[in-house]
Amino acid sequence: MKKFIPTLIIGSMTVLNSGAVVDKTFNYHVDRFADIEVLRYEVPEFHRLSLEQKKMLYYLSQAAQMGRDILWDQNGKYNLQLRQLLEAVYTSPTTDRNSKEFAAFEKYLKQVWFGNGIHHHYSTDKFRPEFSQGYFEAQVAALPLEKLPLKKGQSAEEMMEVLVPVIFDPSVMAKRVNQDGSQDVIVNSANNLYGEGVTQAEVEEFYAGLKNPADTTPISYGLNAKVVKEDGKIKEEKYHLNGLYGPAIAKIIYWLDMAKSVAENDAQKAYITKLIDYYITGDLRLFDEYSILWAEDTASDIDFVNGFIESYGDPLGMTGSWESYVNFKNIASSSRTNKISSNAQWFEDHSPVDPRFRKEKVKGVSAKVITAAMLAGDAFPATAIGINLPNSNWIRAAHGSKSVTLENITEAYEMASHGNGFNEEFVIDEPTRKRLEKDLYLTDMLHTDLHECLGHASGRLLPGVDPDALKENGSALEEARADLFALYYVADPKLLELGILDDPDSYQAEYYKFMLNGLMTQLNRIEPGNDIEEAHMRNRQLVAKWVLENGKKKGKNGKDVVELVKKNGKTYVQINDYAKMRELFGNLLAEIQRIKSEGDYTAGNNLIQKYAVKVDPKLHAEVLKRFSGLDIPPYRGFINPVYTPEYDAAGEITDIVISYPENYVEQMLRLSRDYSPLTE
Repeated sequence: MKKFIPTLIIGSMTVLNSGAVVDKTFNYHVDRFADIEVLRYEVPEFHRLSLEQKKMLYYLSQAAQMGRDILWDQNGKYNLQLRQLLEAVYTSPTTDRNSKEFAAFEKYLKQVWFGNGIHHHYSTDKFRPEFSQGYFEAQVAALPLEKLPLKKGQSAEEMMEVLVPVIFDPSVMAKRVNQDGSQDVIVNSANNLYGEGVTQAEVEEFYAGLKNPADTTPISYGLNAKVVKEDGKIKEEKYHLNGLYGPAIAKIIYWLDMAKSVAENDAQKAYITKLIDYYITGDLRLFDEYSILWAEDTASDIDFVNGFIESYGDPLGMTGSWESYVNFKNIASSSRTNKISSNAQWFEDHSPVDPRFRKEKVKGVSAKVITAAMLAGDAFPATAIGINLPNSNWIRAAHGSKSVTLENITEAYEMASHGNGFNEEFVIDEPTRKRLEKDLYLTDMLHTDLHECLGHASGRLLPGVDPDALKENGSALEEARADLFALYYVADPKLLELGILDDPDSYQAEYYKFMLNGLMTQLNRIEPGNDIEEAHMRNRQLVAKWVLENGKKKGKNGKDVVELVKKNGKTYVQINDYAKMRELFGNLLAEIQRIKSEGDYTAGNNLIQKYAVKVDPKLHAEVLKRFSGLDIPPYRGFINPVYTPEYDAAGEITDIVISYPENYVEQMLRLSRDYSPLTE
């Protein structure tokens, strides 16, 4: 599970807490278009790695980039062909690059690159081109036939008959992920995780027939498969070397095998070997074995994620989108997470949830702060700031989990946000702004640590409860559960006892940020008239609105715990009782843990529908207007550094050089040129 970067952008933080030396001349800003800003991130302390570690990082980065096409195809069945066609037009020497139509075309292509397909990475709505259909058809017609990405036996006319409506007709493939439980979420989602004619009822019946309620170590059904209908029968088409995505998986395996040759220790070599075996066979039992070995390796400096992992892109929360992170340990900052993970049992034992739903014995919880070195697949260009894996509930219970906080990514967000005016516009008063300036960076990092390390790893399912029982609401409720765990404990005196915080009121910065974000500022990401649909955003509004409603007249002196107040015609969040707010967070955590532990779909759906989905149109309009005066992009993402091997006369690698030479367009075109195994 991931914690995505929140929509709140604090711009006045000047002191970074990682201990890393920050190059103040580093240029974080790369590009700006539509509702997106593209940044670059620095990889501090790369120089401290040994040659063997640098080689491993390079090999893993190659494996990461080789999976790019997989995600594009998972996101939509026409995405790869469209990407090729759009890039052919963009790079054609006959294209007039000075026209307004070209500027609109370039904007659209940049959006498609960022979304890994024709749908927005967060809202999952289809992008709306601002260039005309006639312009596009004329540009394609001007291309030489050999530049057209025609499928076997397809003519140019047939290709355009398919692709033109996909781009220009708003009703065609309108939404990549539809999580409206009143509809068939598979039929009404445009992703490529299910075949033509497959319905939600058929999928649920198919997997219900495979699952054994008595199995205490179930595989993650559907994680690496496309569900299709053949001769009227439902079946899986597995992702593996000789199955779907085989050409890309073959190249991933090649580079993983190279990484194995320079593994830091036997444990690391063992889980890389197991991951390769899983990619070859598609056997999810092997994936579980790999996950256990990976979670138990806490000694290695270089680490990575590579595979079909998170299921946010599947409306049923089953199929994993392909992603990869490559990283190494931030030794200085990991002392903080070590203190948290080594006390995991204390946090579990003192959780405000019913003891029936707690883990009696927390096993193998480890956490570290990492330096991201390569982002790929569903982690690129938009990425998380924290990760907790494996996702399997029984593996977490029996073998533990590994949590990471991507501190150099968070630092890049911070450094790129200086002086943006957000605090002055949205934070209620000067004392609160000073509290945020003093404490938010550390408490927000702590929130991420607690969310990933302990939140996702906490609690247990009752025997026989299906891990997929919450269906389309599972992801949002799980993120709410982890956030609430973190919010409850970021205010706990235990953090002062552990020496992580030195001010008992520091947590107030995180509480204010979270409530402001959940009640107001994340609405900057929503189009007028739309509901909230992304899981992390639903989580934040659910928590904030529930606390707003359930804190009425329950604070100090009979005041509301938190309220929305007007000052000079503008709406602000005002918190009147931070201690009572913590109690409310604990109450909601207890209920959501019960819902998950018992598999109570009805109660979970009621929470989602009441608090998480609908938007107050007047407040929404106000938030959009206030943001428009700040010119702050709602979304940010990254391009990666470039790693270049240097060789001696015998052809042996003598060093890996890191550089940051590319802009956004250059990197995207290079990736399409050099890392497109499914379109070769």
